[in-house]
Amino acid sequence: MGDILFGLLAIVVGVAASYGLYWLLNLIISLLPERIRKKSDWLAFLTPAAVLVILVLIAPLFQTIAWSFMDDGVKKWVGFKNYMDLFTDERFLGILLNNFLWVLVVPAVTVAFGTASAALSNQVGPRLESIFKSLIFMPMAVSFVAASTIWSYFYAYVPPGRPEVGLLNAFVKLLGGDAQPWITIDQGRLNSFLLMAVIVWLQVGYAMVVISSAIKSVPEETIEAAQLDGANPWQIFIGIILPQVWGTVMSVFVTILILVMKIFDIVLAMTRGNFSTSVLAFEWYKQFFENSNIGPASAVVTILVLLIAPLMWLQIQTARHQETLR
Repeated sequence: MGDILFGLLAIVVGVAASYGLYWLLNLIISLLPERIRKKSDWLAFLTPAAVLVILVLIAPLFQTIAWSFMDDGVKKWVGFKNYMDLFTDERFLGILLNNFLWVLVVPAVTVAFGTASAALSNQVGPRLESIFKSLIFMPMAVSFVAASTIWSYFYAYVPPGRPEVGLLNAFVKLLGGDAQPWITIDQGRLNSFLLMAVIVWLQVGYAMVVISSAIKSVPEETIEAAQLDGANPWQIFIGIILPQVWGTVMSVFVTILILVMKIFDIVLAMTRGNFSTSVLAFEWYKQFFENSNIGPASAVVTILVLLIAPLMWLQIQTARHQETLR
């Protein structure tokens, strides 16, 4: 009960303080001479947001980078030792490989399924379309941890002689095969691919909705012209529709790519990084919170930031390109 009251108090005080801050800044600006006020009234709105960004985002980023050059207890400088230890550690190289596989597989598969779902749903009647899209989009309402729990039961393995509870193993047995501990064995990193299926299931709905909206905005006259030329539906989609929605497809792709680079919840809930399934975000969590190795943990998260930064730039460029096309 105390936590609930504290949370409500924080909301009330936060809103009141924010309103009071903007009111005070607006009052100060209004007291300035009109010539100065016209040129500086924007400061009343920009300054609080800029200070918040600096305190919450920029300052911690530079602090983390500085910590990455320090020892476990961030008491003395060790230079590039943390980075050298990471890149000479076979386990960490395996973690980088896992991240590479997530980046290589998940965005492409998710966008492919989302595009296919969008194209197919647009071909049915309005009533069936809404049902079809609702069913595919429904997993978006599920949290990553809840989805991981659902899929853990799907992959569940029980020793021989006990009632089967895992749907996948039940299906394998029905076909005459043997039950397998799917996510607790590393056979060509199959368990990592099985974890990837969870986020694909969660994000296909998002990709479908965004791409479907773009497909519906394609001018009908371009499609009709292709039909008059004798193009079949597949040729129309590949040659006419897809090039016109490619900017949206790339935007969805980059968004999911950034999400995948930061993947953490699914790995934590399903394997806790065991069985060669760990990724960079989980490795940071493990080093920082479980092992209290602040220096190495900061080095891990710095590497993650350096990998994500170009993707953020690509997303911004894609968004700007889309704006120029409108």
